[in-house]
Amino acid sequence: MLRGLAVTGGVISSAGLVLASTFGVLGLMPVTMMVQIGLLVAIGVLLDTFLVRSVMVPALALDAGRGFWWPGRLARAVPAEAPPVPQKV
Repeated sequence: MLRGLAVTGGVISSAGLVLASTFGVLGLMPVTMMVQIGLLVAIGVLLDTFLVRSVMVPALALDAGRGFWWPGRLARAVPAEAPPVPQKV
């Protein structure tokens, strides 16, 4: 999960910022309805980018374990055994 966030985090964040700024430009229009729609969608995109995709989805994936990948091959794959942990005597 950490590797996936490290690799895709910058791309997701920059795409979210570009999309939010695109909708935020609607806030400069003189039509009240367009201002409201543009600002609300921009706020929603920012929340999705920085809260949902970077915090909530990884937390859900770690909580659900292999069940998170249910329809795919990762859910059916047999996990490799972890090396034995040395114990202190």
